Amino acid sequence: MAIDKHATPMLDQLETGPWPSFISGIKRLRDQHPDARINAVTNDLLGQLEHSYETRKGYWKGGTVSVFGYGGGIIPRFSEVGKVFPSSKEFHTLRVQPPAGNHYTTAMLRQLADSWEKYGSGLVTFHGQTGNIMFIGATTENTQPFFDEINEYGWDLGGAGPCVRTAMSCVGAARCEMSCTNELKAHRLLVNNFTDDVHRPALPYKFKFKVSGCPNDCQNAIERSDFAVLGTWRDDMKVDQAEVKNYIADKGRQYYIDNVITRCPTKALSLNDDDTLNVNNRDCVRCMHCLNVMPKALHPGDDKGVTILIGGKRTLKIGDLMGTVVVPFKKLETEEDYESLVELAETIIDFWAENGLEHERCGEMIERIGLANFLEGIGIEPDPNMLSHPRQSSYIRMDGWDEAAEKWFARQAEAGR
Repeated sequence: MAIDKHATPMLDQLETGPWPSFISGIKRLRDQHPDARINAVTNDLLGQLEHSYETRKGYWKGGTVSVFGYGGGIIPRFSEVGKVFPSSKEFHTLRVQPPAGNHYTTAMLRQLADSWEKYGSGLVTFHGQTGNIMFIGATTENTQPFFDEINEYGWDLGGAGPCVRTAMSCVGAARCEMSCTNELKAHRLLVNNFTDDVHRPALPYKFKFKVSGCPNDCQNAIERSDFAVLGTWRDDMKVDQAEVKNYIADKGRQYYIDNVITRCPTKALSLNDDDTLNVNNRDCVRCMHCLNVMPKALHPGDDKGVTILIGGKRTLKIGDLMGTVVVPFKKLETEEDYESLVELAETIIDFWAENGLEHERCGEMIERIGLANFLEGIGIEPDPNMLSHPRQSSYIRMDGWDEAAEKWFARQAEAGR
């Protein structure tokens, strides 16, 4: 049955640029989808969006929508102009957790798409900034049956509100030769342990886990997560001198001097007269630039593990924060290693839940109470690797310096370093 299409002259302009437009996608659902319900929903969605562009106002308001047993995972949207656009008057978003590393089969994707077309608008985002699969456009009535169906074959809602949010991890060793840890296992263990905190919001604000398998940090874990796990190594970088010579023979010495040697932030690289590469591993800060430019010649070392950083976030009460190193290096090989990772996360979340203010991220709490107090609260000794930058003031107190230095050297000796 043909529908009375809303005129959308302003939205039409968004399709004229050089890039693909989301408007074209919604129009395809309106014009070509075999389900008349989806045709009507997307038609009214376009009509309301055009109306918003005309009036320069947004017409979505929040509310409360949930599924049985869950306190989050759904973003309610009710239209304030629902009488004019009745088919899209309820347009809720369901956040669904992706598999670790975003590994899907086509059968899984088709199954999800079939369920969503049965109950929703047909609009899906893979993936939102939250890391979730975003199923956009369900009515209140259809929210529960859609969740029941996908939950039956293995999917679960993600986090929304003051809770542990959906975790993210990179594709890892499945496709990346720079991987230094088992990203997918760390991701799964953390998510499975904190499932109750994901579904039942009871924290000061959101808390995010992100796992990147190497210092390239493809998940932006340092900038965007409260608990960042980054794969790294602590022995010497592996160098294949024959491949170094092949690279130089291909593009010339000057190219690699300009694009590798001089771009090392700590000047840890030098090119010898015989076209071999010299690496000062003591000064290497794992920026990954040389490994990315010369992946056949350079590779992470064999003594691999993770660095854990706490408190990364975007602007909220205070400006953007990068994660602070709390554990400079940790092996993740045995089950005991993984258990201690989860225990550390539990300790940090418990301390933050007890000491954080309402609507305060973990990093903001650390800024407020000080890193020393935070470390004392979670039972971790200070370490020079935790310094983000040198002190700018030359006037410092030296009270207790000798005692602290003795404790530091004793810990180093105990660790066999």
